[in-house]
Amino acid sequence: MSDPSSLRVVVADDSVLLREGLIRLFDEAGFDTVGAYGDADSLLAEIDETRPDVAVLDVRMPPTFRDEGVRAAIKVRQEHPSTAVLLLSQYVEGTYAQELLSAGNGYTGYLLKDRIASLDELKDAITRVADGGTVLDPQVVRELLVRRTDPLAALTPRETEVMQLMAEGRTNAGIARRLVIGVGAVEKNVTSIFQKLGLEDSGSDHRRVLAVLAYLQR
Repeated sequence: MSDPSSLRVVVADDSVLLREGLIRLFDEAGFDTVGAYGDADSLLAEIDETRPDVAVLDVRMPPTFRDEGVRAAIKVRQEHPSTAVLLLSQYVEGTYAQELLSAGNGYTGYLLKDRIASLDELKDAITRVADGGTVLDPQVVRELLVRRTDPLAALTPRETEVMQLMAEGRTNAGIARRLVIGVGAVEKNVTSIFQKLGLEDSGSDHRRVLAVLAYLQR
């Protein structure tokens, strides 16, 4: 079991009040806060210098307020395997939780801000992920169980947007114009949709049609 007094922690949250509040809570818990940031990129830029044991991140942060936090968390786990990550969010983002947990090697957590009842609960969660455990809010667990039975639920928000436009009969070029992204980015999303729906390229079936049918039959 990790010694809380020796844990080095960094936090990234765009809310100044919440960020400063977490720093004070970490101090009361005996953690050493070695970095505090308003966005995920700043955390990543200094992680080689701060060398934290645990990175605590919000899911939605600047500039788009979509998935910056979880993308950073995934990158931290890939490039700094000795650093655990704990996502704190106001919402149950099942897709993001699934992406973060897909490696299955622990050192990860996902808690809902409004459901953390005490300092001891937060302290325990940080200590557990630092020790290689996995900490999930029960609502996040329920969301993950639902997604196991519904492949479409595994789509990211961007993939869902692409899927909706595919269902409208738009081409990749048309989707790119509508979403103001490159055609290459659309193609990557479409390929990912096919993979998540288990639609292999058989050479005969039209995967685009099958994907749209699966979407419309939800």
